[in-house]
Amino acid sequence: MAYQGLAQEYLGMPAVTRAYTTACVLTTAAVIWRLITNFLFFGPLGFSFFFNMIFLYRYCRMLEEGSFRGRTADFVFMFLFGGFLMTLFGLFASLFFLGQAFTIMLVYVWSRRNPYIRMNFFGLLNFQAPFLPWVLMGFSLLLGNSIIIDLLGIAVGHIYYFLEDVFPNQPGGKKLLLTPSFLKMVFDTPEEDPNYNPLPEDHPANQPGDQDQQQQRPL
Repeated sequence: MAYQGLAQEYLGMPAVTRAYTTACVLTTAAVIWRLITNFLFFGPLGFSFFFNMIFLYRYCRMLEEGSFRGRTADFVFMFLFGGFLMTLFGLFASLFFLGQAFTIMLVYVWSRRNPYIRMNFFGLLNFQAPFLPWVLMGFSLLLGNSIIIDLLGIAVGHIYYFLEDVFPNQPGGKKLLLTPSFLKMVFDTPEEDPNYNPLPEDHPANQPGDQDQQQQRPL
């Protein structure tokens, strides 16, 4: 009934008033929507775009199928937490497109949770996984891009990693990032997916502590 009354009130507006009011509401909604879409834009099609897409796909998937396996709600909460901090910091730094920073955040969290994996950067450089975000930042610098976006992703990734993995394990520490129960109700399911097919590097034989962990992994 309330919806019908609101619809009747809207349709009963004079034409100019209705048009102006509608334009104001749609513009405001578009601004709110941009808070989400700024994480989806990686610039025009080109080398940088495809480079970011490869890293986004690879490390987002490895996180979801690795340390966040069976914890979809926690993974979504990490997205929300990271997105909120990036938006907040981005306002002060006048950064309007944060897709690359979000990718770097994912890479950072994955790299800190897999410290024993050796990486190979295009066959030119060998290093341990925790150095990967910094290598990517250096590569971005070589391409002539600003590193502010990369630093933002690293900073937010470190904040999440510290609050989620480090601080709770310190003397007197506790878990501060608590996933809301409604997210767990929506995303977490107790049943295993029979069609689940993990990436080769996520098989138990390739987890930290095993001999295979010392093998190099290409990016």
